This record gives sequence, structure tokens and C-alpha cells, in this order.
Amino acid sequence: MLANSPTMMTAIGFEAPGGPEVLQPVTVPVPVPGAGEVLVKVAFAGVNRPDVVQRQGKYPPPPGASPLPGLEVSGQVVALGEGVTELAPGQKVCALVAGGGYAEYCIAKVSTCLPVPDSLALDEAAALPETLFTVWHNVFERGWAREGETILIHGGTSGIGTMATMLCRQFGLTVIVTCGSPDKCARALEIGADHAIDYKAADFVEEVARITEGRGVDLVLDMIAGDYVARNLKCLAPDGRHVTIAVQGGAKAEINMAVVMARRYTLTGSTLRPRTDSFKALLAQEIRANAWPLVEEGALRPVMDTRFPLREAAAAHARMEAGDHVGKIVLEV
Repeated sequence: MLANSPTMMTAIGFEAPGGPEVLQPVTVPVPVPGAGEVLVKVAFAGVNRPDVVQRQGKYPPPPGASPLPGLEVSGQVVALGEGVTELAPGQKVCALVAGGGYAEYCIAKVSTCLPVPDSLALDEAAALPETLFTVWHNVFERGWAREGETILIHGGTSGIGTMATMLCRQFGLTVIVTCGSPDKCARALEIGADHAIDYKAADFVEEVARITEGRGVDLVLDMIAGDYVARNLKCLAPDGRHVTIAVQGGAKAEINMAVVMARRYTLTGSTLRPRTDSFKALLAQEIRANAWPLVEEGALRPVMDTRFPLREAAAAHARMEAGDHVGKIVLEV
């Protein structure tokens, strides 16, 4: 630990699941990094949908993870665990973590830390890991997205939706998004979508058919599930891929498997948080090699919504649940 480091810290926790108001400041011991870990003095923590679901009592942290919410942080390394040589105290990093981000200090695996270039503000750095890891794995690794293809992204102005839009554009895909209002559609186009569909005003299946002249899209990034799945499949071209990353519209879907066979569809999906440390380390390597150079040269930046002080985490969750945000919400520590 650096000299004069405290032994206790302020964090945000909750005693029982509930609405945003259950999130309260608590005083807890500063964690100690183990082998292969670093202690980060947190500057900003990203707020993500899984944090909301955890607070509601529906997404418990994986075994061994901090019970505190928060899956991504930015800040300064202040202590090294055993065997860590890749980072030094004082270095600026952002990191994907399994929990504990809503705090003054947080433990991160050195393998899931990414160096923060001088050109990247720390609030933006905290808004990158969760969406970048999720999108890279699901769109490019599971969904096999390739240059020249067309993708349909639901939730076009969410943190995931904006990151998926920008990454896909960087790698030469045509992007169609759905949003819930004309204003959000306009923002999605500014962010880089080629087409934005107001799903409250039009049937996205008909709009996709019109935009693609009946061909369909190669890939759907779906965070709704439920009755969207059958509609999504109607949007897919032959050999299309359907990737589910959340089930906001319900976990069960009824689909025609004969159509899946006839059109050679691939249905897949994943959740990131419970994956092994070794998997996340490999994913971080892929991102360092393929996506991080775009961050370093300034070509890729997260779309930022609102900054809240750490103690106002409840207000941050309320904003996320209201659905009015565009891009990422972060907590300032």
C-alpha cells in the first residue's frame, strides 16, 4: 500500500433488496489484493443494468466476489498483490471487476485491467470496460460480426447499444438500431447508427425488411428476449446469428424451429460476470489487441450521460430505471 493509505473506506451497499432507495453509504475495510490482483483507488465507477438487477435481489454476485455492486472502475493503482509485475503503483487503469466498484477502493485482477491513455478522461475510462467486454465477446466472438454485414441492435441509446454501434461502425458494419422515441432515434444516428427505428411508432420487423430491401440482417444483438425473439428471427437473413445478452422482456420465447433449420440460424448468448478469470483474461487480451488501439488514438469514446457523486448512487439507479438516459451513467468517487 502507498503511505498513509486508510484501512477503512466508504462504499455503497444495501441490507435487503428493493428499489433504488435501499442503496446507502456504508463504512467497510479497504480490501487487500491477493495474488494476481491490484488495489485501485477508484476515481469513477460505471453504473450498469446488472447492478440494478443485483440490487433487486435477482442477480447475486458470483462466489468469492465482493457483495458490493459495481462491475467497472477507473482510477489509480495503489497496491500490488503477490506476483504482480505488469503494473506499478501510481498507474492509471480501468478494469472489469466481479463486484465492489461502488467504493473508494476496489480489487481488480491485473489480467482485466486496461491502461488509461493520457487522452482519455477517467470518467470515460470507467464507462468502457463492461460494455466493451460484453460487446466484443457477444458481437465479434459469439456473433462472428464481419466487415460488410448488417446488424440490428436493440436498445440503441443504452450503454451497450451505443458501444455496439460505435464498434460495429469502426469495423465496417451497417448498423440498424431500435429506440423508444424520435429524440432517441436522432441521438442514435448522431452516435453512428445508419438507421434508427422508433419501435413505439413502427413495427421493427417491417422496417428492417424495408431498409434491407427484404434481405434481412446478418446479426441481431438482443437484450429483450421474450416475445422479441420470434420477431428478431423474422429480421434475419439466411445463416443469420441471434445473440441474447439480457432478458428484460422475459426469459422464455416460443420459436419455430423448422424456420431455424430451413434458414440455418445460429442462436447464442452469454452472461459475462460469472465467467472464469482465465476467460476474462483472454477476452482482455483480444480487446487490447483489437479495440484498445481505437481508444488510444481517440477513435473510440463512450457516450456519456450523467455523473453522480458516489453517495447519490440511488439517484443514478433511478435514472437508469427511468430509461431516459443516453449512453453511460457513472459515479464519481
